[in-house]
Amino acid sequence: MFALVDANGFYASAEKVFDPSIRNKPVVVLTNNDGCICALCDIAKQLGVKKFGPYYKVQKFLEKHGAVVRSSNYELYDYLSNRMMAVVAGFAPHQHVYSIDECFLYFDNWQPQEGWYAYGERIRKAVWEQLRLPVGVGFGLTPTLAKAASHAGKRLGDKSGIAVLADRTGIQSTLQQMTPQDVWGIGLRIGEKLEQSGMQTAWDFACADAKSIRKRFSVEIERTIRELNGIRCMEWEEYRPKKKQIYATRAFGQPVSDIQSLRQALCWHAERVAEKLRRQNSSVKTLTLFAHANPFAASGHYHKAVQHQFAFATADSCQLVAAASKAADTLYCAGVQFHKCGVGAIEVQDDDVKQPDLFDENPTNNKLMACMDAINARYGSSTIGVAAKGENQQWRMKRAYLSPRYTTNWQHIPQCKC
Repeated sequence: MFALVDANGFYASAEKVFDPSIRNKPVVVLTNNDGCICALCDIAKQLGVKKFGPYYKVQKFLEKHGAVVRSSNYELYDYLSNRMMAVVAGFAPHQHVYSIDECFLYFDNWQPQEGWYAYGERIRKAVWEQLRLPVGVGFGLTPTLAKAASHAGKRLGDKSGIAVLADRTGIQSTLQQMTPQDVWGIGLRIGEKLEQSGMQTAWDFACADAKSIRKRFSVEIERTIRELNGIRCMEWEEYRPKKKQIYATRAFGQPVSDIQSLRQALCWHAERVAEKLRRQNSSVKTLTLFAHANPFAASGHYHKAVQHQFAFATADSCQLVAAASKAADTLYCAGVQFHKCGVGAIEVQDDDVKQPDLFDENPTNNKLMACMDAINARYGSSTIGVAAKGENQQWRMKRAYLSPRYTTNWQHIPQCKC
């Protein structure tokens, strides 16, 4: 048996953990630069607000209903996600973290004495008591059925947040209430094609001939059908493959027109790329750097990119930042209102299979990088870094509604006054 444990409106729920005063209010969380809505609590959903819509279009509506608006607090979400996964891991011998708010559990042939539904309640209760995060639990014979059960627990029947798909009757009843697009791995385009072929429900899709579906679509869609019929086909990897390209890019919180701000932003992104490279034990041979104006503006369009080739593949922050600082002179254009910039490692080499060179004069300082990473891991991201990225970064991401970072900033630790 498999289970999928999924936090409800995770970002919005996380905002309520350390602030009980907003637990009974509609809470909305915004994307980078406070542009769009990326998460809503159940109370906010009842107002009819939709995810991924522009915030400015519903700003007055939310104010009218007393909604609490928050900027994305990634430091807080990451901490609570790690805590949630640690709590849930105690309920099964195998766990696979799928995303920041979802994880799969695998129980082999073990079964709880109280039954799967009651066991799901135990998981929900444990997460709520320890973290005050609401979660749903879906049980299924395969990962895809566990996903379907999670969907059913939140949107079908009594909407209790818990569902079990362990027999053909229950599977059929649930899938008949779902569309093909509700199935894990079936996107909008494929879902529409399936419906045009007469498969109006997920059960119709599950009953289709797997081999003919494979010929028409792909082997992955065939595996999805088999999983819906209780045949496990999908495996999660113990070790995720290393990324072949690594990017760090983000729109400015406000337009940038001076070269110093552009240089600092490029250096900041270069440092992020270097950290990601070291995290997966890789180095970069070719770096791409770019900057552009707002492509949606009526005028003033500008886009430019430049590549930097290193003599030796490296993951040294100092070398990547030096390349970014030099590139700023080429990318900058007087009079342009820059909207976004970024840095990307487009030729990545795996250090595990790196062939050393007898005459290698690579200036990479591995000990210094290891020391920086250790300090940042212990005291928080960006505790120490290259000075070229600046301190007072006016171009940083706009987060006007940011809540306190309760778990990563000493100044934001909650205080009780008696």
